[in-house]
Amino acid sequence: MKIIFYTFLFSLFQLNCIAQKNKNNTHKSKASQKVECTDNDCSGTYAGPEFIDQQDIAHQFSNAMSAAVGDQLKKLYSKKKYKKVSFSAIQMSTKGMGSGQVVYALFIPFISVNSKCEAYTSFDHVGGWNHKPSLNTRKKELEHVTMKGHHLEISSIQKTPEGLQEYWIQWKNKKTQSDCN
Repeated sequence: MKIIFYTFLFSLFQLNCIAQKNKNNTHKSKASQKVECTDNDCSGTYAGPEFIDQQDIAHQFSNAMSAAVGDQLKKLYSKKKYKKVSFSAIQMSTKGMGSGQVVYALFIPFISVNSKCEAYTSFDHVGGWNHKPSLNTRKKELEHVTMKGHHLEISSIQKTPEGLQEYWIQWKNKKTQSDCN
């Protein structure tokens, strides 16, 4: 009976090693990230590993989305389509957290504003998985980006059931909106 038990344990160990090797190879080749922007929103999805070598890979999708949103707001501004992000309508979902593979989807809608100086043309975030975001640290890092007399507009904290927490931040870009002092 002991021989069968030890054989069983050894077999499980081998299967786990093979599965882990395949999983690591899959992470490198099957992760995908896609962001699309229109005049009304930016949306996208990251599908792949949560972490690789203890690096928070999935959460880095927030960086990619923030960059795309900022670029789109500047592009719209140059076309005299004045917008800002509607914080209350942002949608975030994270499926599969804890499984090794996650699907992180984001929808960031824009609302029209009446004038160029009501628009926002820069966008960022601070957040993380299963821990409170370092909002005060991020605000300090962004102190220099606002124009004199202007401030960062910061969303309330947004959370997914799986533990992603984000604050979204927008402001008037100094270069793009220099005539809005």
